[in-house]
Amino acid sequence: MKENVFDVLLYLFENYLDTDDRNKPDKDALEIELERVGFPELEINKAFDWLESMTVIAEESTATAEPMPELAMRFFTEHEIDRLDVECRGYLLFLEQVGVLDSDTREIVIERVLALETDEIDLEQMKWVVLMVLFFQPGREVAYAWMEDLVFEDMEAVIH
Repeated sequence: MKENVFDVLLYLFENYLDTDDRNKPDKDALEIELERVGFPELEINKAFDWLESMTVIAEESTATAEPMPELAMRFFTEHEIDRLDVECRGYLLFLEQVGVLDSDTREIVIERVLALETDEIDLEQMKWVVLMVLFFQPGREVAYAWMEDLVFEDMEAVIH
């Protein structure tokens, strides 16, 4: 089984990050558990680096609260187009149009997706990255709740 950084992040998010549990394990205990359930050490380290970068980005985005103009148009670079298919790029635009993402959080999502170092990301992975980004953004609780509903409704539709 070839696990990647995204799989580690998803495991952490589903089991630890998005809970109100006050007894969350520390990083060392999490590393041991992740290795025990079968994640490779390299992918675990990359996932922790990804999360650490996410918290830094969240702090920086609140410190430099100078929003982009609302009428600005976003053009994707060739590298972004190679990694994000039309469905993912369209979904980002949709989330921005309905107010789940603003231009700043959209840029964070794109940066975090590219930081996953995968050849291509699918729509389901994109949704989870958006959810994780919103989780770390202060003042985005309503958008996070809306996105959480979208992610889990899609999962229920697949299960049923």
